Amino acid sequence: MKKIVILGTGGTIAGRSQQQQSNLNYVAGSVAVQELIAELTPPPDCVLLAEQVAQIDSKDMEESVWYALAQRCQVHLHDAEVAGIVVTHGTDTLEESAFFLHSVLVADKPIVFTCAMRPATSAS
Repeated sequence: MKKIVILGTGGTIAGRSQQQQSNLNYVAGSVAVQELIAELTPPPDCVLLAEQVAQIDSKDMEESVWYALAQRCQVHLHDAEVAGIVVTHGTDTLEESAFFLHSVLVADKPIVFTCAMRPATSAS
């Protein structure tokens, strides 16, 4: 059985609005990665593993979070059962985080970043 690891860092994709299904007045990094993936159904030969690395607005990304993210990626990359890694991230520093991981990791498996321009609680 293949493992897909989802590492959460926060951002708008993990945002929550005070008003149900609203795109406005949300707080980034409010929804845990486990909650983000709770309704996903993986393919029959896969299992999803979620891990919260950070829970921040991506404008607040800093070296300590990058190091923690790289360390967790490297641990999972060494696991023979892990087929790939997905990082949920905010848009403000997505490029910088992807570049950092590309620069420091030795990876023979995919690491995919995903983000959103609307919070997780948005109707759309």
